Amino acid sequence: MNILILGATGFIGSVVAARLAAEGHVVSGLGRNAARAARRQPGIRWHRADLSQMTRPEDWRDILDGKHAVVNCAGALQDSLADDLSATQTEAMLALYAAAKPASTLIIQISARTDGAGSDLPFLATKRVADKALAASGLPYVILRPSLVLGRNAHGGTALLRALASFPLALPLIHADSPVETVAAEDVATAVSAAISGTLPSGSDIELAAEERHTLADLVRLHRAWLGLPDAPVLSVPPAVARPVTWLADIAGHLGWRSPLRSTAMTVMSEGVSMNRRTPSGLPALSAAATLAANPSGVQDLWFARLYLLKAPIIAGLSLFWLLSGLIPLLAPSQASAHFLPFMPLSAAMALTMTTCLIDVALGAAVLFRPFARRAIIGMLAVSLAYLLGGTVLEPALWLDPLGPLVKVLPSLLLTLAALAILDER
Repeated sequence: MNILILGATGFIGSVVAARLAAEGHVVSGLGRNAARAARRQPGIRWHRADLSQMTRPEDWRDILDGKHAVVNCAGALQDSLADDLSATQTEAMLALYAAAKPASTLIIQISARTDGAGSDLPFLATKRVADKALAASGLPYVILRPSLVLGRNAHGGTALLRALASFPLALPLIHADSPVETVAAEDVATAVSAAISGTLPSGSDIELAAEERHTLADLVRLHRAWLGLPDAPVLSVPPAVARPVTWLADIAGHLGWRSPLRSTAMTVMSEGVSMNRRTPSGLPALSAAATLAANPSGVQDLWFARLYLLKAPIIAGLSLFWLLSGLIPLLAPSQASAHFLPFMPLSAAMALTMTTCLIDVALGAAVLFRPFARRAIIGMLAVSLAYLLGGTVLEPALWLDPLGPLVKVLPSLLLTLAALAILDER
């Protein structure tokens, strides 16, 4: 079959795409960065598109031409600079259904349990509207509602599990006793394959979860053992104590960063992740322990787990460093420009000082915005090297200054390189 996968570059979508391609289907993927996706999965045909801009039936017609099925693995947790939930999870889906109607294209929707805690939040409300519209559309469809998805890779909630599991000395957890059910990413792909083949009949609405149910604390301990770390006590954190972190995560979301610590995730997690009904017996449902055992961890997983929650303070620290380095000299511009006076007139020295201050402030502000972060970090590297070169040529004695104004640039460069190395989210 000729199959289109929405969100094919994502955590679940990439596994589904690989599975269907291995079964001999002609698989096309939809993504914002088609060129990069093609390098990672060259066996898939890629269409470059942004779901939030595909809100009219005519936006879909060319892409749907010749497609027998569409698998929707796309989704977002919360409205942000990078995500518009109403456009992506509702408006684009309604447009898709209208465009797919003439050819009666099969739609397989990867959704979620949309009742319970957080059901009125945009994340679940927009999914619920799309699910109901699909069921009423007259199209052949299957809706799959996975619980917390585990796999070889990690993103969002599963990445946070690994990060929490790697904490030294103790495991700080909110809602430590909340129930959590899991499903393997490969089992989600198997369910999609069953829907494609017709084993799951049209109109099916299925929740996917293993038989076992963990507490959040037990699941984090399971991941800690998977990482090869010794057991550690759980430190139960009251939700009120964590609210400042959630508030900061929401602000970061408005700047384009997709933190799993945002308020939507915390609200949903207050009740846990559990299903109302069992997965059909014909579908596999690996336990969390079996899923992890089938994908032994390596040192790269331990590095990822330890760096995951450090990413935010690293970016924030870089921003603060550059903002202060630009703002502090403005408090005494004459003194700051004194270093240039032996080489240029006072007016030129003042102009150069003001220019470098503005550059520093601009870089410090830009790195906070996710769409500009990579370019800002590269700019920081370039400007830091220019400062080192200029300082060495114009005033080499600064290398011997007791306060180390040039020496301190070196660890700043290393921190900037570290930020660049861990910037990618998927």
